[in-house]
Amino acid sequence: MRAPPTPLPELNELLAALVDGQRRVLGEGLIGTYLQGSFAAGDWDASSDVDWVAAIAEPLTDAQVEALQALAVRLFAWPTPWAQHLEGSYITVDALRDLGDRPLQHWYLDNGSVRLERSDHDNTRVVRWTLEHHGIALHGPSAATLVAPVPDAALREEVHAVFRDWAADLTRERISTRWYQPFVVLSYCRMLHTLSEGGVFSKRAGADWGREHLDPRWHGLISRAWAEREDIWPKVFLAADPEEVRATLAFVEYATALADRLMGQSAAT
Repeated sequence: MRAPPTPLPELNELLAALVDGQRRVLGEGLIGTYLQGSFAAGDWDASSDVDWVAAIAEPLTDAQVEALQALAVRLFAWPTPWAQHLEGSYITVDALRDLGDRPLQHWYLDNGSVRLERSDHDNTRVVRWTLEHHGIALHGPSAATLVAPVPDAALREEVHAVFRDWAADLTRERISTRWYQPFVVLSYCRMLHTLSEGGVFSKRAGADWGREHLDPRWHGLISRAWAEREDIWPKVFLAADPEEVRATLAFVEYATALADRLMGQSAAT
């Protein structure tokens, strides 16, 4: 018998319903379903997403997509707040064994959504690394038997590319809410943590690492970003403090320059 995947009975019941519904639709085509992200790493909090990946034998048919769409709607109404924060993808085993070099798109359910859409959101080395090292099997064999190992250099390269692409796209308008502004700060801390030490870490671990290793002038910004995670979801619609937005843009500029240095140091060793 499997150990409970989380310490939260109501979430465990929801995850059991997720797997049961997937098995009813996919039958033997469902190879496994796995928790990844903060719940897999054991560093979740009340504002965490419930990240999962379903490993499937073949691409979904139109009929299966329709049935899984109906499952998503049913689960969203489940009597627990976690039901509104399920987030995951249906990825073929062949694709999981690929390191994600191709921009493959898979059927994906976003946090807070009831609609499946095609997305490359989970087609990343970060997700594969997390599945390999921390994936919790809700159904099927160990996730480590299904994913290709991710070399440390390849993980760093992907994170560095995301680092620079995201920085180029960030504007004052994009980070103007009390949800997105702290999310950016904590995400950049996580990515710097990866570039410095390798591996994939939680937002909490990234914030702790940032306050220990980054220039002290950013410690207050990081601490305030972490404090904002309490009851975070209503803050999607609240305006961020303009001074916090200004400080966040300056932090991103600092962090991007540091990321370039860390990548240079990694290449030299």
